[in-house]
Parts: sequence; structure tokens; C-alpha cells
Amino acid sequence: MHAMQYEITLPADYDMEIIRTRVATRGHLLDTFPGLGIKAYLMRERGKHSPVNQYAPLYLWTTPAGMNSFLLGPGFQGLVDDFGRPEVQHWTGLSYAEGAASAALPRTATRHRERIPASVAPAAAVEESLERSCRLAKTPGAIATALAVDPRRWELLHFTLWEHDDPEAPGDRYEVLRLCVPERARLGDGRQW
Repeated sequence: MHAMQYEITLPADYDMEIIRTRVATRGHLLDTFPGLGIKAYLMRERGKHSPVNQYAPLYLWTTPAGMNSFLLGPGFQGLVDDFGRPEVQHWTGLSYAEGAASAALPRTATRHRERIPASVAPAAAVEESLERSCRLAKTPGAIATALAVDPRRWELLHFTLWEHDDPEAPGDRYEVLRLCVPERARLGDGRQW
């Protein structure tokens, strides 16, 4: 599994209905995309648990080939044409788990990033985060949760989809506009090494 996200921060007075319409009219185009486990179309609105307006989709890929095909294909180029080329963050997958509410449609997502301090062994930090991720998956309202690492910066990414609007999980909170799940079953279950 590979996690990937880009963030497009928009002006404070930007009409976020433009993003909603974009997702409503184009989101279905990835419903059968090869190599894509999950794409969560995420948005944050200024003043609603966020200091900024932002369109920030997050992807969980089953294969690097799928991710590369998307980034070098017409879908991503359309985004570049409309908003400019964003920095694409990516993390290597460590674990994925279906949650207690896995059959529900997500309304909210949380993304929590944390650096592994230089004084902490990476394996120890990952084991601790895996335990938290397993507990999070069992939380009422959790649909799915993923843990990934960026070894360039030694940063852990915790990503969770929720069926309700007000999860108590730490991190940035997003509204889920749409979810594509063409290869969700291929994301595996549990640790990925």
C-alpha cells in the first residue's frame, strides 16, 4: 500500500461549491481505476475546524504502478491545468484495517502526521503507532484506518475515515465529499511487512 495526498489551499473567499461541483461531476472517473484502493475526496472550509479553504484528496494505492499511472495521466493533468501542479506527498504503507463501521459511508476523515524523533528507534515508534491504529479501527464510527511512513522525513501518517462528523481522533479534520473504492479489498488487513 502507498498513501498519497496533495493539498490545494484556496483563497479565503473562494466559493467551495466549485469544489463540491467538481467532485460531483468528475469523481466517478476513478471508480474503476486500476491500482486504486481508496480515494477520499477531502475538503476543509475556513472557519469549520480549519483555518483555510482546501481541497486535499487522499489516496491509498494497492500498487505503485496505479499511482504512477494516475500522476502521469490525464486525470492529474486536468487538476494541474485548473489549479497548478501541487506538491504530492506520499508515504509507504505500514498497515490498513477496516473499522467497526466499515459498511457505512464516510462523512469525515482525520489525518494526523507525527515526526519520529531522532532519539526514538523507528521500529519502536511504528509498533506504538500500530497499536494505536488497531485501537482506532475498533472505535465506534471508524470506517477504515491506515498507517504509513515517509522515511525521508521519518514522519508517520495516521488516516481514518469516520461515519460521523465529530470524531475525537487527533489531527486535521476533513469533510469527505466522495469515496472511490475500486480495489479496497486489495489493501490487505493489518501490518504490511
